[in-house]
Amino acid sequence: MEQGVEAARELKHVVVREHVRSLVQGAAPGTPAPSERELVSQFGVARMTVRQALDALVVEGLLERMPGRGTFVARPRRERGQVTSFSEVVARRGQVAESTTVLARLEQAGPGVARALQTDPGAAVVHWKRIRRAGGETICIQDAYLTPETVPGLLDALPESLYQALDRHQLRPTWSEDAIRADLVSDEERTLLDLTGEDPSPVLRVARRALHDERVVEVSSSVYRTDRFTLHLQLGPAN
Repeated sequence: MEQGVEAARELKHVVVREHVRSLVQGAAPGTPAPSERELVSQFGVARMTVRQALDALVVEGLLERMPGRGTFVARPRRERGQVTSFSEVVARRGQVAESTTVLARLEQAGPGVARALQTDPGAAVVHWKRIRRAGGETICIQDAYLTPETVPGLLDALPESLYQALDRHQLRPTWSEDAIRADLVSDEERTLLDLTGEDPSPVLRVARRALHDERVVEVSSSVYRTDRFTLHLQLGPAN
């Protein structure tokens, strides 16, 4: 009985996804996609089913979400450079990356992590939290999440580099979605980042969803000291 319900849910997701695809295929970038509310009403399905269908099209690059505005036909993806890890960024600057593990364990995925990893809320995920250093100086705090099957046995023998471990499983990220914002450090972060004084300290927060082709392999959240790290972005001409 449960298998039948699951199959029906999957079929509904596919029907909604392909309906939206047929509506937006070939449309100009920026064209609004049907809203979740419209699709729920039209197909009589749960909002989660509609969201799953739209998420699949976002991952494909056909749609893109704009917070506070809605979902639209995506701009063509331009050619991307290599997705680099913290260790690789530090090495390019002539320094050696070091890490201290704060925690490494299995946890239940919260709603945000589950959505980013395309898994179910409450599903088991690996959470690896590290303090990252370069040249002996604390640079950032990094929380990485991935599903256990992505790198089997990861918690049994933590690697020096997560991206190297992904590479060994032929899952090296080929592209990523990064969100960057400025913020003030929290009390806990101040301690972990070795910040002194009591005045508010600015930090850079970088949220990343890393993918191998169209498969999400890792999501991470990093908090950088702005006095020890400069984020460099490589940009090209618009299409």
